Amino acid sequence: MAACVIFGGAGYIGTHLAQHLVSSGRFDRVHLADIRPATRTTDKVSASITDVRKPIPAALIAERPVWIFNLAAVHREPGHEAHEYFDTNLPGARNVCAYAAEVGCQNIFFTSSISVYGPTTGPPAEDSRICPITPHGGSKYPAELIHEAWLAGHNGRRLIICRPGVVYGPGDPGNILRMIKAIKRGYFAYPGSPGIHKSYAYIFGLLESIDFIMRRDERQVVYNYVESPTEPLGELVRITKEFLGSKAPVFRIPGQLLVPAASLAQLVMGTHNPIHPVRVKKAAMSTHIVPGVLQKLGFEFKYPYRKSLEHWRSIIPRDFEA
Repeated sequence: MAACVIFGGAGYIGTHLAQHLVSSGRFDRVHLADIRPATRTTDKVSASITDVRKPIPAALIAERPVWIFNLAAVHREPGHEAHEYFDTNLPGARNVCAYAAEVGCQNIFFTSSISVYGPTTGPPAEDSRICPITPHGGSKYPAELIHEAWLAGHNGRRLIICRPGVVYGPGDPGNILRMIKAIKRGYFAYPGSPGIHKSYAYIFGLLESIDFIMRRDERQVVYNYVESPTEPLGELVRITKEFLGSKAPVFRIPGQLLVPAASLAQLVMGTHNPIHPVRVKKAAMSTHIVPGVLQKLGFEFKYPYRKSLEHWRSIIPRDFEA
């Protein structure tokens, strides 16, 4: 029986990944290990409350896992104190790798982040400099190195590191769905320039990239995952309006006005304020990332932005209804 463990399996990516791994027939059993309870279990998908900040018992599952997927992380920015990213992401990497070594699992897939690149003058590919400026990125790159140290411990081991952009799709209430809902309501405002590029990763494209790299035989692969081509923000808005059949007005609000307003709202409303100044700053920054490794290997990007909306609507049409 082929089994795998997904650490952080109760999250958005983990839930979709588990369904995909079972439906594709790659694994007979998928175990979701997370600090939160999993919402969906079946005869092929089991779950446990597992804190990766603590040593992971070798008896987590009865079988020896063929693959370990390490998705467990503190990642949302803003939302946590700086030390929380390091307190979870680094011990988590060490404990997952120790568990893999103890049970004899030779294959690890680790999700890092494009935040390891930090701000750049041009779109970074996988060989670009590493210069994180946030606690999330600053904790993710050392976590990559911890996994690489595990890889170096045995010639038979294999490691895949994926650096995804902001993942979106059915079931995720993130930036793309917020934009869709705002345009449906009849208005949409955004900070910054319509010409900045925003690199997003559609969940089903990400899953296909995981399949693609797992089928290959390189001992180590580090790859970015964002959709290709990456669209400018103004084009994302235009496509969304056209897709919805909307004539909603779109407003551009200069960041130098919106950030102070968000800061004031934060003082008045505290944690109940959805317009966080850090989130506003991030929205106005370009996140133009190049998936160079996948492009070089001939991966087929099936979900340019409009295609992803069509696929999404076929799964959850109510997200696009008036």
